[in-house]
Amino acid sequence: MFNRIVSFLPSATEIIYMLGSQDLLFGVTHQCICPAEAKSKPQIVSSVFDSESMASFQIEEKIQELSRLQNDLFIINFDLLKEIQPDLIISQALCDVCSPHNKELNKTMKFLDNKPQTLVLDPHTVEEIIESIMIIAKALGKEEDGSRIRDSLYRRIEKISNATKFKKPKVVCLEWIDPIYICGHWVPQMVGIAGAINGISKVGERSSKIDFSQITQFDPDIIILLPCGFDLRKVFQEYGPLQKNNQWQSLRAVQNGMVFAVDALSYFSRPGPSIITGIEILAKIINPESFPQLMVPSNSYNRMKKEPN
Repeated sequence: MFNRIVSFLPSATEIIYMLGSQDLLFGVTHQCICPAEAKSKPQIVSSVFDSESMASFQIEEKIQELSRLQNDLFIINFDLLKEIQPDLIISQALCDVCSPHNKELNKTMKFLDNKPQTLVLDPHTVEEIIESIMIIAKALGKEEDGSRIRDSLYRRIEKISNATKFKKPKVVCLEWIDPIYICGHWVPQMVGIAGAINGISKVGERSSKIDFSQITQFDPDIIILLPCGFDLRKVFQEYGPLQKNNQWQSLRAVQNGMVFAVDALSYFSRPGPSIITGIEILAKIINPESFPQLMVPSNSYNRMKKEPN
């Protein structure tokens, strides 16, 4: 049984709270904001730059610069970590940009005299995300609670998938705006569950930079903007440059006013239970007539205003 857990992964923090084991959580990252109570936990990890004050192209340039120089993306508070003396550290092997990765975990293990156990999660699909709940639940001796949460999430998925068997619009989801990245990993599967044909990317594949011509060729019915780690306000701030792009203006979805922004930070970017809410948000966007009574969080999505001709 573990008594002093440190989470390097926001979705793991969310799961620990859902399991009711937050009293065992002694350290988190600057990204652990769900639930809001997690922000009161000691912060072990922070970023080397303030992405909140930067545009997407500036963030991309900064990450490329740090990578080229082989500099760290994250700062670890080793003094606080040593004081906590964790017996379990939960990390991830999915992305070395989004959250502390193998590099940070290895540095931590070398620093600590006591050698805590580690739990490294690497989900790429909706099923693997839900399975990560059970992995953490078993580690914490909360298998019954984990099973209850897992079953509840699958019931919500089934409710959506059973009601979206007819209308199948073409959808493109953009994970980054400048430069343009297409969503990968679990997002294409979320789109499919919500009742649409996902464009360009495939389930389980990494998100990737694409040429605009690929979007033009697919010519989606709906475009959804969900830049990784951005909330709704930040997505709106990033939309201006796209509107000045003639190729963008030529797309069917843009001309028909079917471009939507979502709160990616809360419901799409992190592989935790909140992605099920993300599926429900997509269902409201893609097939609103099928889900008139479905409730989703306020300020979780919005239609972008069409530029006047």
